[in-house]
Amino acid sequence: AGSEVVVENLGWGTLGYSICYDVRFPELYRQLVARGANLLVIPANFTAYTGAPHWEVLVRARAIENQCFVIAADQTGMTGAGWEAHGHSMIVDPWGEVLAMAGKEEGIITAKLDLGKLTEVRKKMPVHNHRRL
Repeated sequence: AGSEVVVENLGWGTLGYSICYDVRFPELYRQLVARGANLLVIPANFTAYTGAPHWEVLVRARAIENQCFVIAADQTGMTGAGWEAHGHSMIVDPWGEVLAMAGKEEGIITAKLDLGKLTEVRKKMPVHNHRRL
């Protein structure tokens, strides 16, 4: 487990960093957004067992509830420990739409990130301003 909430401004956007198991803790992503993140990155190694029911749901939920783009790269294939990784890397937009998704095979996915859509989503549904906790 890390001990810091890490964001980095790249000039064209601000990345919020997390890892695999973090996707289960929405409060981390709220903190990333509070610090300016508009793109969340999640490198992961979900197992096939947990990945099938949880991976896509959790990644899309983090995009929707934080109104951010999410790039979630998940390993695939058999691990050195003898268990199967899930794969299915994804790029999701702030509305929760999957812009690109890999399968179980190794590969590269790409998507054009329209930061104007992020602004549009946040303007039409300003959940960050409505938060009461």
